[in-house]
Amino acid sequence: MKKAEIKLNVGLDDNNVPETIHWSSTDGESAEELPAKAMFLALWDAQYKNSMRIDLWTKDMPYDEMKRFFYETIQTMADSFLRSSGGDPMAEKVIADLRDYCAHFADKMEVLENK
Repeated sequence: MKKAEIKLNVGLDDNNVPETIHWSSTDGESAEELPAKAMFLALWDAQYKNSMRIDLWTKDMPYDEMKRFFYETIQTMADSFLRSSGGDPMAEKVIADLRDYCAHFADKMEVLENK
């Protein structure tokens, strides 16, 4: 079985607030650590039937970028859910509602630039 390792390194200040986030993967295009300003990590615990999450962002993450990060994350979660649903018509309807919400979020938070 092929394996890949994903590493996260978080630099903290004296108050344990993230100052830097770097990540790397043994299966990526490059083995070097790459910088990031924020991350959401969600894992499913099958034994306890719940999710385990880590949400981190550096203290210099601009608010406008955080709004865009949330918007893109919600959109990506919708894509992932559709791929995993196996063509379930109900999933497609619900995800359409989620995409409507994403459009509302983007509008209210002024995430997307007007063209």
